[in-house]
Amino acid sequence: MKNVLVFPCGAEIGLEIHNALKYSKDFNLFGGSSVDDHGKYVYKNYIDNIPFIDDENLLDCLNDIIEKYDIDLIYPSHDDVVLKLSELKEDLNAQIIVSDEKTCDICRSKRKTYEFFKDEKFTPKVYDIKKESFYDDNESKLEEISKGLEFPIFLKPDIGQGAKGVAIANSLDDLKHHFNENPDLVPVEYLPYEEYTIDCFSSKGELLYCEKRERIRIKDGISVNATTIETEDEVREIAEIINSKLSFDGAWFFQLKKDRNHEYKLLEIAPRIAGTMSLHRNTGINFPLLTLYTHLGIDVSIISNRNKLTIDRALTNRFNYEIDYQRVYLDFDDTVFFKGKINTFLMMFLYQCVNENKEIILITKHAKDIEETLRDLKIDIHLFDEIIMLSKEDNKIDFMDNELPSIFIDDSFSERLSVADNLNIPVFDLDAVESLIDWKL
Repeated sequence: MKNVLVFPCGAEIGLEIHNALKYSKDFNLFGGSSVDDHGKYVYKNYIDNIPFIDDENLLDCLNDIIEKYDIDLIYPSHDDVVLKLSELKEDLNAQIIVSDEKTCDICRSKRKTYEFFKDEKFTPKVYDIKKESFYDDNESKLEEISKGLEFPIFLKPDIGQGAKGVAIANSLDDLKHHFNENPDLVPVEYLPYEEYTIDCFSSKGELLYCEKRERIRIKDGISVNATTIETEDEVREIAEIINSKLSFDGAWFFQLKKDRNHEYKLLEIAPRIAGTMSLHRNTGINFPLLTLYTHLGIDVSIISNRNKLTIDRALTNRFNYEIDYQRVYLDFDDTVFFKGKINTFLMMFLYQCVNENKEIILITKHAKDIEETLRDLKIDIHLFDEIIMLSKEDNKIDFMDNELPSIFIDDSFSERLSVADNLNIPVFDLDAVESLIDWKL
């Protein structure tokens, strides 16, 4: 088993790498971050306070971490970190999961990318406009600038991601304003149609996978609704050209939009995992796992389900409950058995308790034979350390104690109130069980 440090680990890309690798028997995950982030709620092995990439102590700190935790591989998950670690990889005492430095450098800059592919028909028109062009406001100079411009013009930062800092200029005045705000903007032709991401995988120079997804809904630059769609030969040809001219080692992606003539034009290329690669991962293409294997020199092959798949993402809750308990008391009707079905989310929590050697005591006023009901539901009675059957007249608190640190789960408010008042132990309704789940792997 190899130890893998994912850095940084708490943003969407680092979380996708975790989701892709957490069940792998070949890799043990460590999450590292420079800031206090969501990774601490997800990664069982979490390392904080790693220096930022512009810190002169970064190299020494990473090598200390490598030695302390016996790290075999470092998996960078942010564009700037990808580039920085590609520059430092000869001095780091672990294998760095990046493509070569030239590829990472070109992909990190829109200008360098467009210049590198300037002779390709899929490269968008880039206007030669600089901030200095607007210093002289005389009419003839402005008229000269306007020659060859076709408004609207799309402006994007040379180095950036997630649609941050982009703008649209509809006039020379707009251009002047935006260039005064950010002189590093890259002015390109406006592409009015849908945006697509093409997820790719290359090994030993060969493009093994290339499939398109449509970015249907975007939030803060992140695709939160996307669907797999058919990949045309034209898109595959673009992927083959990019793959032949750059050197990718593992997963990468590029983005396209159609121009006014419905021709595909390149937005950007990234030699890394994309957060929404989870879409194709669930069709069978585990990009982070395949990337690790190919870096370790293991031959890989691709298998994918061809059924259409759509992903929709929203904020997810993760909790760190500072509560100590060794015993769980819980109700059955409308708790374990809910709306005529097994409460599968609660069952996940109960098996978490099994893994953590916590007692589970079922305390119920179930009207039928509880063991027979459990058998009918295919719930093993041995899941419970004890089953306490009560009559309707019994009070649950008379059959419970707080000798061990305990919690109580019941859908009934009156039962929870009675237990809280009389036994002074934490009580939970069904909607609060999510706060007890430990997602760290």
